[in-house]
Amino acid sequence: MTTANVSPAETPRSLKARILGTPSVGPLLVLVGFCVIFALTNPRFLATQNLSIILQQTVIIGVLAIGQTLVIMTAGIDLAVGAICVLGTIVAGKLVNLGYDPVLSMGFAVLLCTAAGLAAGGLVSGLRLPPFIVTLGILGILTAALRLISEGGAFPVRDPFLAWTGNTMKLGGFVLTYGVLIMFALYGVVWYLLNQTKWGRHVYAIGNNAEAARLVGIPVRRHLLSVYVLAGLIYGIAAWLALGRIPNADPNAMQSANLDSITAVVIGGTSLFGGRGGLIGTLIGALIVGVLRNGLTLAGIDPLWQDLVTGVLVIIAVALDQMSRRKS
Repeated sequence: MTTANVSPAETPRSLKARILGTPSVGPLLVLVGFCVIFALTNPRFLATQNLSIILQQTVIIGVLAIGQTLVIMTAGIDLAVGAICVLGTIVAGKLVNLGYDPVLSMGFAVLLCTAAGLAAGGLVSGLRLPPFIVTLGILGILTAALRLISEGGAFPVRDPFLAWTGNTMKLGGFVLTYGVLIMFALYGVVWYLLNQTKWGRHVYAIGNNAEAARLVGIPVRRHLLSVYVLAGLIYGIAAWLALGRIPNADPNAMQSANLDSITAVVIGGTSLFGGRGGLIGTLIGALIVGVLRNGLTLAGIDPLWQDLVTGVLVIIAVALDQMSRRKS
């Protein structure tokens, strides 16, 4: 009778090891930890109304983080996330206030956001410019353009179509906005694209090693362009969701959108160096940002300290990612 030799690499991993090895488990534990801390320090935190507010407050950053995840997955970064979204709100708000059809105005605004993504993708993939420089330049251009378009003013959101995403519905005792449902639907669609299609596998491959991906026949430039265009489209949809939450389309809005979206992506387990991560982690990361800001607000902490804590979280997450890469 002989005994088969099984190498360690072939040994099936235990259920515990597989659970702990799942990338989104770490962020989920962090989310649960924050919830426990805030629930113990403030009884209002776990109130149904407050949990509903957290979800509603997560909508804009949660959707912007989807586009940011796609870009970071390709080893890039998008510093114009907030500016592109604000562009959509300002253009739609101004056109509707001038008397144009709200559906066409919102459609044009989304198209404009997609064009901004196309411009960024064209420069990154066509001229091979660093994404950091390209999106920083687009941020500067859009910041100035927003001042010119809005002429320093804000546009009230009174049209029912523009504000529709902020309408509520009851699910049991829980109040949800249509914006929350659209956010979850977007996560489902983009998760499917990333995990169940050849396009998604190519995005991961490009993030891991763009040159190796090119050598095996993946059209790297075309895929990079498609990632930025899709991200721009998602920022445009985020602009519509934002109009459902704000009373005015303001050029000075979303000052912390870049930091918050990058934080959601990084603490959700997506590597800033590309090729690793996923949308489930990003959703958990966006909820962590929402829970953190809500919990600190309930505790009476100044928003500037909230930005400071968010920045510290980003540094910790990147440091952990770097250590993980060195070990592997």
